[in-house]
Amino acid sequence: DEAHFWLNGYVNKQNFRIWSEANPQVYVETPLHPEKLTVWCALWAGGILLQKR
Repeated sequence: DEAHFWLNGYVNKQNFRIWSEANPQVYVETPLHPEKLTVWCALWAGGILLQKR
């Protein structure tokens, strides 16, 4: 499996939906490619494989 952790606190809001009666027009600028840490891990009969990229 693979997970991405953004170092600037960015949260991928495409995975979440916020429902509201009002339609707030709030714009937050975010960098096109923020710094992130990717962690990759796999389980198999011989143990655990872990890689940080």
